[in-house]
Amino acid sequence: MVVEGGITLYEYKYVETSLGGFFSSAKHRETIDEHAQEGWRLVQVLPTNYNGHGKPMAYEIIFERKLG
Repeated sequence: MVVEGGITLYEYKYVETSLGGFFSSAKHRETIDEHAQEGWRLVQVLPTNYNGHGKPMAYEIIFERKLG
């Protein structure tokens, strides 16, 4: 763990995903599990793209882990 001036430093990773649709299945759970095994912690899921009806179509999963 890297501590600078008493502050723990983190690195972040941003992964784009969708929740699936008529012709595709959702992959978000597998993505979260894979990153957790590598030491990443889920921070937040943000919608990034919307269709014409205001429904989110794509998401960004944000992970963090301590440096060091």
